[in-house]
Amino acid sequence: MDRRRFIHLAGGGAIAAASALTGCSSALPPEAIAAWQGPGEQADVRRWLVGHALLAPHSHNLQSWLVDLGVPGEITLFIDRSRLLPETDPFSRQMMLSQGTFIELLDLAARQKGLRAQIDLFPQGVFGPATVDARPTARIRLEPDAAGQPDPLFAQIFRRRTNREAYGARELDAAALQAIAASVQPHAVRTGFVGAAQPEALAQHRRIAKEAWRIELVTPRTVLESFRVLRVGPKEIAQHRDGLTLNAPLVRALDAVGLFDRSVAPGPDDFATTSQIKDFNTKVDTTPAFFWLVSEGNDRATQVNAGRAYVRAQLAATAAGLSMQPLSQALQEYPEQAGTYAAIHQLLDAPSPRFTVQMWARLGHAPTIEPSPRRGLDAHIVKA
Repeated sequence: MDRRRFIHLAGGGAIAAASALTGCSSALPPEAIAAWQGPGEQADVRRWLVGHALLAPHSHNLQSWLVDLGVPGEITLFIDRSRLLPETDPFSRQMMLSQGTFIELLDLAARQKGLRAQIDLFPQGVFGPATVDARPTARIRLEPDAAGQPDPLFAQIFRRRTNREAYGARELDAAALQAIAASVQPHAVRTGFVGAAQPEALAQHRRIAKEAWRIELVTPRTVLESFRVLRVGPKEIAQHRDGLTLNAPLVRALDAVGLFDRSVAPGPDDFATTSQIKDFNTKVDTTPAFFWLVSEGNDRATQVNAGRAYVRAQLAATAAGLSMQPLSQALQEYPEQAGTYAAIHQLLDAPSPRFTVQMWARLGHAPTIEPSPRRGLDAHIVKA
C-alpha cells in the first residue's frame, strides 16, 4: 500500500513555499536506516540474532517486537501492544503475521551461527481470536547444532525491500516463481501466482485491489490511522525510525507552513484522495503478476506461521531479482472491506471461514529503493 504519497495540497502559495527546499535531498537520514548495516559482532549472540530479525517486514512498519533476554540461552518475544492497528487490523491478524516474519529471520540468523532455534509459540497460552494480551508470542531456546546447515535465504535479509514503486512489464521467469513457491514448504500454506498467461484472472485481481484501496482512502478512520504513523521530514523520521515516511521537499514545505494537516481525513473528492487512487490504479494496471498465500484455518499459530512463510517468499523473490508489495486492504476484517474480502477469497478458491488468504502481493521487477527506517537493536530489548 502506497500510503506514503498521501499529500493534501492546499493553495498555490504552498508551491512557492517549497522553493526553499527544492535543493534538499529526499534520502532518509542515515541514523534511520543504520540498522541495515547489520548489528556487528556482539558479546551476546542473541543480540546479533535480534539485530537481523528486526529487519523483517511489518504492517505499517510499526515494528511491534519486544524481546526479553533475561534467561540465558533464551529469547522471549512479546508483541508491543502500543503498536497495533485497531482500525485496519481489528483482530491483530496482520500483527501476528509480523511476529512471524521476525521469528523467521531470527531462525535464519541462528542457523547462520550454527544454532538450533527451538521455537515454542504462545508458551503461556494462546491469545483469543479478537485481541492480543501481555503473554509472550514465543519462547526461543538456542542450542548448538553441529549438523545444521545455513539457509541460503539468509543472504537476502539486507537486500529485502517492500517496493511500492511501479513494476516493469517484463515477464517473470518460471524458475523464479518455482523458487518462491518452494521457499515456503516448511510451512502449511498454499501459494499461487497469476500473470499475463491468465488475462481474465489478472483483470479480476486488479479490480479487487483497486476497489479495496479506494475503500480505505474514503474511510476516514482508516486514513487517519495511517496519518498517525506518518513521519514527515528528516527530523520526524530520525526521531521515530518507524511508520510511513515522507521526505520529499514539497511535502516538507507544505508541512512546515501548516498546509499538510494530518488531523483531518481528506474528502473522497479531494485531490489527496483522487490523485492517490489514480496513482495506485496505474501501478496495479501495469503490475505483471500477483502472489498469494492461503492457510487452512486462521488460529494464532497459523497466522504466525503464515508470516514466516511470507518473509521466506519475499527473500526468495529478492534472490530472483523480483520485488513484492503486500496488498493488505482486501484482506482486512473491518466492515467496509467485507465485499472485497469475500471477492478475493472467492477468486482464490479459499472459502471463508475454512480458508484464509493471509497474504496477497504485487510481484515484478522494480527500481532499486532505500530500505525502510528501523528503530535499532536497543529499542526492542526490554530485559538484557
